[in-house]
Amino acid sequence: MANYKPDLSCQSKFIPVDFSQQIIPGTFEYALAHIIENHLDLSGFDEWFNNDKGGAAAYSPAVMLKIILFAYSRGLINSRRIANACETNITFMSLSGDV
Repeated sequence: MANYKPDLSCQSKFIPVDFSQQIIPGTFEYALAHIIENHLDLSGFDEWFNNDKGGAAAYSPAVMLKIILFAYSRGLINSRRIANACETNITFMSLSGDV
């Protein structure tokens, strides 16, 4: 009888991931992150969030903009699919800082 190694393709594996190394220079996601972080003035959003004395912390407008624009570039326009991508896709996790 043949002795084969077991097929573990359906098994989960925990792998440590360095999010800072997932956004590679020269890619669209790198350019998107660079433009949003270094060239856009998003300080106008700070006036809207007066939650420093109470309430839950809000997501950064820069993070939200990176996620939305990257999702739209990949054809994801449904908010539930975008949320799922943020939980399962390494690039989305890296852009969002895994928040």
